[in-house]
Amino acid sequence: MNTVRPYKILAISGSLREKSLNSALLRSVLSMVPLQATILNDHEMAQLPHFNPDLDGNEMNTPVAQWRRLLKEADGVLICTPEYAKGVPGCLKNALDWVVSSGELVNKPVAVICASPHPDGGAAAFASLLGTLKMMGASVVEGGTLTVPFINKKLGEDGEIKDAELKVHIENLLNALFQEIK
Repeated sequence: MNTVRPYKILAISGSLREKSLNSALLRSVLSMVPLQATILNDHEMAQLPHFNPDLDGNEMNTPVAQWRRLLKEADGVLICTPEYAKGVPGCLKNALDWVVSSGELVNKPVAVICASPHPDGGAAAFASLLGTLKMMGASVVEGGTLTVPFINKKLGEDGEIKDAELKVHIENLLNALFQEIK
């Protein structure tokens, strides 16, 4: 009997805000994930210390070790982030800095969504994040990237996607991510 192991997707919100639109979008996206996926949400970015290469060593049972383990065990990564001050939010950039030299993202399939209430959809953060991921050797999935302008108008009060066009884009992004993982 040939059984297929479920995919493990590490879903990461680039926001620490309790009422983040990007976190709400990510939760809605995760509800669309096919049954073969196991979702690992990382809620521990706030626990990561500020990156300092002098502290980077043997971090057994620390937030850094946990972060690296989650990335290593994931078959793919889905990042949904806002833009902050025309860039990647500090918490997400800090988390990525902790894995530059350890290599957990090398060849790892990654899909990226940047969503913003502004008309550019977080384009500056999007470009910056893609540059960082590519420099780190992540496999940014072809068809697995998306900017979402006016996100505040595309989510319902319950945080669910109410925009039909956005749902189609998300489905295409998820399909591209799963194809890359296979």
